Amino acid sequence: MRKSYRIEVDCANCANKMELAAQKTEGVKEANVNFMLLKMNIEFCDGVDTKAVMKDVLKNCKKVESDCEIYI
Repeated sequence: MRKSYRIEVDCANCANKMELAAQKTEGVKEANVNFMLLKMNIEFCDGVDTKAVMKDVLKNCKKVESDCEIYI
């Protein structure tokens, strides 16, 4: 399953950090962040609870960029 989320982030470097943090989250097959569009596209592994995974993605992103936001 693939979903798109609106994000809030200050710079392209921060968006890159968010992308890397999201990719390392369990349950995420692939993650891409587009800084210009302020969007995060997530492809989830089969059979996962997407809401629970997105909470973990947000938590991991906050670790690397504390003032970022993902609108779940």
